[in-house]
Amino acid sequence: MNTTALKIVLDTNILIAIIGKKSPFRWIFDCLIEGKIILCVSNEILFEYQEILTKKTSAEVAENVVNFITINPFTEKIEIFFNFGLIVDDADDNKFVDCAIASNAICLVSNDRHFQILKTIDFPKVMILELKEFETKYKADLLENY
Repeated sequence: MNTTALKIVLDTNILIAIIGKKSPFRWIFDCLIEGKIILCVSNEILFEYQEILTKKTSAEVAENVVNFITINPFTEKIEIFFNFGLIVDDADDNKFVDCAIASNAICLVSNDRHFQILKTIDFPKVMILELKEFETKYKADLLENY
């Protein structure tokens, strides 16, 4: 596994935004394929990916994407042993936060407003970036250094 790759957690809305071949953010998915990014996931996250992708696309597309994520050598499967409960307004989002903490991910990428509360929490510290912020901060380095 690439030890210089960025370890991140992607909220489902971001996964959907980056998988399309014509997406302006497809470069993120390509970086995952190439090992420049390590995607950290838990079982709960994979189940949500499957559920939402099935609703937004088709069962076949959802199965293909989740299967790819599962077998990709640049995916890190995380077991969650503690639930921090940092997001109160939408407790279902905590699975992404807990995965980011347990995996020591550099950031959690989401456009969901519920995650903004993380910017006010000092411990445990989880860097939350919206998709455009992630692009501004990391795109040049990820595409230049590889």
